[in-house]
This record gives sequence, structure tokens and C-alpha cells, in this order.
Amino acid sequence: MTADSGLFRLSAPQSSFQVEQDLPRLGVGGRSRIESDIKIKEDGRTSSENLLGERGLKVTFWGVRGSFPCPRLSHIRYGGNTSCVSVQCGNQSIVFDAGTGIRGFGQWLMQRSQRRLHVLLSHVHWDHINGFPFFDPVYKSDFNIHVWAGSLSQQGQSIQAIMSQQMQGPTFPISLESLPASLQFTDFKAGDTFDLEGGIRIRTTALAHPNHATAYRVEYQGASFCYVTDTEHREGTLDPGILSLIRGADLVVYDSTYTDAEYATRVGWGHSTWQEGVRLAVAADARRLAIFHHDPDHDDDFMDQVAAEAANLWPGAFVATEGAVIELTG
Repeated sequence: MTADSGLFRLSAPQSSFQVEQDLPRLGVGGRSRIESDIKIKEDGRTSSENLLGERGLKVTFWGVRGSFPCPRLSHIRYGGNTSCVSVQCGNQSIVFDAGTGIRGFGQWLMQRSQRRLHVLLSHVHWDHINGFPFFDPVYKSDFNIHVWAGSLSQQGQSIQAIMSQQMQGPTFPISLESLPASLQFTDFKAGDTFDLEGGIRIRTTALAHPNHATAYRVEYQGASFCYVTDTEHREGTLDPGILSLIRGADLVVYDSTYTDAEYATRVGWGHSTWQEGVRLAVAADARRLAIFHHDPDHDDDFMDQVAAEAANLWPGAFVATEGAVIELTG
């Protein structure tokens, strides 16, 4: 199944069994190509890998669940690991959030030659950082890992202190300070713009979430990707900061924990709905919307219904699945 350019591929990086699955037709503004001959080797690696080399932007979903991991058969098709999305910009690696999904990303990364990466955290609630102690690269001295956070400095805290606290005894046997990898920590203010090596620009904005959170936009070689979680909307008002950040983006990943119907009884919980994500994406002229941060109570059957309703409401929307890969070119 082919459109003009780009690529959408589903794989299961953490699977221990063979899988073959067809995908619905998904295009990124008429610029994506889909491969449906998905085969997973028993060692958990895909039977074929598309390497971007110096060009392109590749997004991989390693964890799509919100709040709490769900290792249950009822959640296996969409995935049970918590938030983690990697973005490959040519030869540079960025990973958004360090939920339980980051373990699979770490296993994948260990098989590559890359030894430098950036970890950009939306915030430091447990479901977004508690995979970090199980991230294999931090235990290797040849890795250089730079961790960024934009939600802590205004609270008089630092990302290094928070990451250290979660690895202190007696709740964890290995301290952050004893890790062999070269670790660097940077606190910035949500709303800042900064550049990473390789011509990558990062724009940010603040999100409405308890204890604060940060949304990100990656711009690289004419392609753009936005990571917008966790956030709560106000009914009838589109968040101007989010609208500005995602304007014209090729792909927007958005906190879609609830449906509009569910949200009525969850006001103040810090999360949004997939319908609000559609409203934002359409208003901002974004190309595609990935429905993300699935509620732990939403099993595969529920998510199937969300996927159908979302595609009917706006063809640019789809439900993120663990293992899905999207490749964008400028």
C-alpha cells in the first residue's frame, strides 16, 4: 500500500513471538507509505529495518499507555507500556519520556552503534520516569545521555535531583551517581527554544497538568513532530500555547486519555480527550494526530472503537500502538 512519501510501519520491538499484521491505510498528509508485511523475529527484532542515514525523521512508539502499565492479554494489541516515544533525526537520537517503554528502546539501542542521545521529559510523574532505572544504556560507560526537563526549575527543583531520588535506597539498589554512563542534566523553562547537534531545533510550551508539564516540537530537515502530554484542556477553549506549537506539524502525539463523555467526571485530573486532540489538530492545520496515553481501563476492544470513531471524525487521526514506526521526510 503506497502513497507519495514517508513511511508508517508497525512492529513489536518487545515481542518474544512472531507476529504478522496488516495495517489500516494511514497517510501523513498524503506523504506516507505503509508496509503491511510485518514480521517479528523470535529475538524481538524486526525482520527488516529501514535506516534513514543522514535524512529523515523516524518516530517509534515504545510505550503508549498512561498512568500505569497494563501487561494483560486484553491490552496486547495496542500495548501496555507507559509513555516512551523515540525520534531518530538522521544520526541523532531523541527519546521522549522514560516510562516502562524505554526498556525496549534501550534494548534496541544497545544493538546500534549510536552512543549519544537526548532524553526529553514531559514531566516527572512516575509513569514518565520509572523506566529509567531499567534503561540498559545507563549501565554502559560508552554512552553519553543528556536528560532535559522544563517543568521543575520554576518549582525550585532540578531534574538531576528528582532522577536521583527515585534511585535511592531502600527502594532501588543502584544509585544514579554510580551509573557508568556519562550523564548530563539540564533544566530549562517551558516555552524556551533550543538547538541540538545535527541541525535539530526544539521548541517547547507549558502544559496544564498537576506539578506542571512540557510539550515539545522537533524540527529537522523540513519535517516536524510534536509531543504533547500530559495536559488538561478547558472545554470550549483551544489552548493557544499548544495551537502555536503544533501549527502545521506533520505529526502530533496528544494526551487522549479520555473520551469527551468520560471527561465530564474527570475534570481536574490533568488529562485531555482524543476529541480535543482532533479539534486542536484541525485548527492548527496539522497533518496527522496520534491518539496517545491510553487510559489503563481502555482495553483493545475499547481502543478499536476509539480508532473507528476518530477516523470517522477526522481521517488524519489514528490510535498510537506500541511498536508503530512512522517515518517523515521534509
